[in-house]
Amino acid sequence: MKLLRYGPPGQERPGLLDAQGRIRALSPAIADLTPEVISPEGLAVLAALDPERLPLVEGNPRLAAPVAGVRQFFAVGLNYKGHIAESGLPQPSEPMLFNKAITSICGPNDDILMPRGSKATDWEVELGVVIGKRASDVSEEDALDCVAGYCAANDLSERDWQLSRGGQFVKGKSAPTFGALGPWLVTKDEIPDPQEVDLRLDVNGVVRQQASTAEMVFDVRRIVAHISSVLTLLPGDVIVTGTPAGVGGGMKPPVYLKPGDVVTIVSPQLGQQRQRVIAPE
Repeated sequence: MKLLRYGPPGQERPGLLDAQGRIRALSPAIADLTPEVISPEGLAVLAALDPERLPLVEGNPRLAAPVAGVRQFFAVGLNYKGHIAESGLPQPSEPMLFNKAITSICGPNDDILMPRGSKATDWEVELGVVIGKRASDVSEEDALDCVAGYCAANDLSERDWQLSRGGQFVKGKSAPTFGALGPWLVTKDEIPDPQEVDLRLDVNGVVRQQASTAEMVFDVRRIVAHISSVLTLLPGDVIVTGTPAGVGGGMKPPVYLKPGDVVTIVSPQLGQQRQRVIAPE
């Protein structure tokens, strides 16, 4: 299934994509795509529905992040060898973990709001993993049993704030709109191997990043198992799993986003995002 949320901010409703690529409403059957709904039991109920019997959603509504009620938002750094090389940093011996504020989450086509004073806002296409059931100290063998599905993500970063202002990466990773997710949550039955996902990011029509998740240093099984060994993952939690080479900060000289730029993410398995960069109000 491809599950989604649509509607204005604060008024989102749940839906799914039918075989013809049309949005079908899931309300009033469910109120939203909450952590309870994306549990194994909840997804089994949704999978039993006949999409052709659900109401069609007319027009072209705004798409929101495809899961509601996210409580924890994690990210993995330096997880593609090309990005490690362009960063000039050593390869980690275990997944490099940091937080993103849940207030950074936005829809796949929402504008990117540059933070006031930012001079180094950068792009990062990533595979997002959405947790479907509580995970504490799970094995790599069992790790994917805890996953509800996957989505495209843009893990935007303010590089100067991330690297030069002291403290943890969270400072440069958590501005509003710095966590674009979607357009939909693709349930794991449609992506049996998360290491076979293609990712591409363009800026103003120029390809900047293009890779397969097969190139990850640490695969999704290892990431989920590792994170669950140091904390408890909850249903609805989101993990973005690292970015390939081609970020603006890795160019010589660095090239960063500016107002008016358009960022497009394309994945045959996960769908497409399109974001316009705007200046702070």
